[in-house]
Amino acid sequence: MTCLLLVLGMALLCGMRATDVTQTMGSLDLTKVAGTWHSMAMAASDISLLDSASSPLRMYIQELRPTPEDNLEIITSQQENHLCVRRSITARRTEDPAVFAVAYEGERKISVLDTDYTDYMFFCMDATEPTAEQGTVCQYLEGPHSPVRRTGQH
Repeated sequence: MTCLLLVLGMALLCGMRATDVTQTMGSLDLTKVAGTWHSMAMAASDISLLDSASSPLRMYIQELRPTPEDNLEIITSQQENHLCVRRSITARRTEDPAVFAVAYEGERKISVLDTDYTDYMFFCMDATEPTAEQGTVCQYLEGPHSPVRRTGQH
């Protein structure tokens, strides 16, 4: 697990200057990503995107749900006015099966970089047009059946 987080950190550090995440999974089966997920690590191209607990892009993924329209409903929690607020965000499928469009703090793109569908998922969200909250935020998610979660090692 430590190596996995180190690889994530290095990949994000080396890719900070990229404005577009170009490499995603070739395909993504939405029915396999459905379920409970846990945000384990976050990184951003600009630390101000995550620097306070109430930053708009500092969200914790709780659940992913495919919709009948072949989109993805993302259930998140965020801190707002010192309260934990649960939100639902609809991510619309694009031509690329691993890329979604969302209307959240401006028009954004979510790219699923990698997943094994049960233990981990890497994804990034970035602005597709200039906004006050422009930049890339990436997360490493763990599934409920991750080996680390099963053994209680974190």
